[in-house]
Amino acid sequence: MKAGRRTVRLELTEPLRISRSTMAAREAVWLTIEHEGLRGHGEAVTSVYYDLDAETLGRLLHAESRWLARFADPETALESLRAGAGGTTGRTAAPPAVTAAVEAALLDLVGKRAGVPVHRLLSPHGAPPFAATARTIGITTPEGAEDRAVRLVRDGFSILKLKAGAPDPAEDLARVRAVRAAAPHARLLLDPNGAWTVQESERLLPLYAELGVEAVEQPLAPGDPEALAKLAERSPLPVIADEDAVGFEDARRLAGRVQGINVKLAKCGGVDAALRIAELIAGTGTELMLGCLTASTLGIAPAVHLADRARWVDLDGHLLLAADPWTGIGGGDGTVRAGPGPGLGVCRSGAEEAPA
Repeated sequence: MKAGRRTVRLELTEPLRISRSTMAAREAVWLTIEHEGLRGHGEAVTSVYYDLDAETLGRLLHAESRWLARFADPETALESLRAGAGGTTGRTAAPPAVTAAVEAALLDLVGKRAGVPVHRLLSPHGAPPFAATARTIGITTPEGAEDRAVRLVRDGFSILKLKAGAPDPAEDLARVRAVRAAAPHARLLLDPNGAWTVQESERLLPLYAELGVEAVEQPLAPGDPEALAKLAERSPLPVIADEDAVGFEDARRLAGRVQGINVKLAKCGGVDAALRIAELIAGTGTELMLGCLTASTLGIAPAVHLADRARWVDLDGHLLLAADPWTGIGGGDGTVRAGPGPGLGVCRSGAEEAPA
């Protein structure tokens, strides 16, 4: 097998403001694995929060390319990746986002070789997953949020996720009230990205419960999962851990103590890692949320093949882009769905394949 990389810039339609930053674009590195005339693709995106820039991703994926070249076929490489057999094959530890991209490219290639979509590799008799996805509204004016909500509901979105954590909490409340008035039947999620203290959370969460907000993600600053769990015990809203639930051990500590865990493949390490977390929390009272970073359809697609396993689906990262270079999972009508083709079921916009 041989592998190649390509770095691209993904521009957002408009800047997305959250409590800790504003983003107008991010870079993505595509990994392409080729074997016997077929190609599998995966994507890793840059993240200031996870200290991953394009140069670092490129260097790490170059090392992965050398590791992949040791294998005679993608099936064996995928088995080794999932077994954690790097010690015997020369693979060094990599950030979860890199592992997720390698796994995605291998799944895409294995699916194409078998002639089946990825979800059939995971569950041979399962139907193609589809789910309503949340659509994010960043921190903006109440009037701007109201206008976005009206347009999104008109387009078919039934779940709206509002970013919170403005310096003045009254701004957040005004924005949510405006969206609730404009979209009275929409399901609302709230995400302060860790901007609140315990005291602020205890004061604000009842107000958002009165507005019909369905759940809140990571209200407290990450780093104290015990405080998050204690808040969840007395919160009038379900509390979903995000930044405090990175991988399996984090999920193990919080299982049964928060109402939800936001699993992002780039955060936990890929599809197999996500499935292990889902199995861990099943039956504990903690439910699965599938989230994402801002990425192209290629980067979102692996999670879409898991969409039927989650209570909350927030896979709209590709919908925030001014021009998505890939296609195949929908989303513009409020619903994401696994493509019918083999592998990840995606292709370059206006093309059948991507260059190696």
